[in-house]
Amino acid sequence: MHTRPLGTNGPLVSAIGLGCMGMSDFYTPGSDTREATATLHRALELGVNFLDTADIYGPHTNEELIGKAITGKRDQVFLASKFGIVRDPANPALRGVNGRPEYIRKAIDGTLQRLGVDTLDLYYQHRIDPDVTIEETVGAMAELVQQGKVRYLGLSEASAATLERAHNVHPISALQSEYSLWSRDQEHNGCLAACQRLGIAFVPYSPLGRGFLTGALQSPDDFSADDYRRFSPRFQGENFGKNLELVKRVQALAADKGVSAGQLALAWVLAQGDFIIPIPGTKQRKYLEENVAALAISLSPAELAALEAIFPVEATAGLRYPEAVMAMLDI
Repeated sequence: MHTRPLGTNGPLVSAIGLGCMGMSDFYTPGSDTREATATLHRALELGVNFLDTADIYGPHTNEELIGKAITGKRDQVFLASKFGIVRDPANPALRGVNGRPEYIRKAIDGTLQRLGVDTLDLYYQHRIDPDVTIEETVGAMAELVQQGKVRYLGLSEASAATLERAHNVHPISALQSEYSLWSRDQEHNGCLAACQRLGIAFVPYSPLGRGFLTGALQSPDDFSADDYRRFSPRFQGENFGKNLELVKRVQALAADKGVSAGQLALAWVLAQGDFIIPIPGTKQRKYLEENVAALAISLSPAELAALEAIFPVEATAGLRYPEAVMAMLDI
């Protein structure tokens, strides 16, 4: 397994991680816990040791799933989780953000209990709380490091300015934000540059565009009734069709190279820098194995230029989240 450092002087982790959200939430109703567990075990067999979860996934059930799956295998895993997005128990579709110190102290104890571990390797603030200064939030997170509950700290969907302020309080090892061929905001909002300058790993979630870049999705009707992608502007109406035409061009390039469209999209993300560690999500072993195989794909300057021509910055039609969710991002 290829490895990459989690920030300057940080630990080496697998160059591709595994996003675990979809094993429990958001994409399809119910969950095949048997296949999800088998996928987690297969990831470890392949050397994919960087597992990503959050307390909001389920909520809580994803951490419980991973905790059971890694029983007796803790030394094989670099475990990341997140706090900060709070779902309304009466209406899980309603969400808020909480970065208060007292909430953080409570959240980490719940996460550790559900995962069945004494120490979490990486703890992210899932979304920035506009009502709490980042200095106060990261100060409380730093206390968890001092207490031995957490090893490294991260932020998710934070701006470059917020990242720098946080890094001044305590070293930030990773910034996790959406990044892929069809979500390239991080290139012009300063976040990628800030990560390079500060020696922070950049961890792209949804590097396959929530499955869209694989070419497997041909119509909004491919989604189940409660799949949250139905409510995403990029997957609706004319936007879907416009984006599908771009993906077809990626598929053609992939076919010429003898790889899948998803593998080509992942190889592009990996080629953007050794400080980048994507975490494609899947709950099936066959897709996990396909994703890991992308590590063996090298792209020539001509191939990179061809992908750039298809998906230049802001080529994608539609916002990446509904407006209410976009408002929760620190941009």
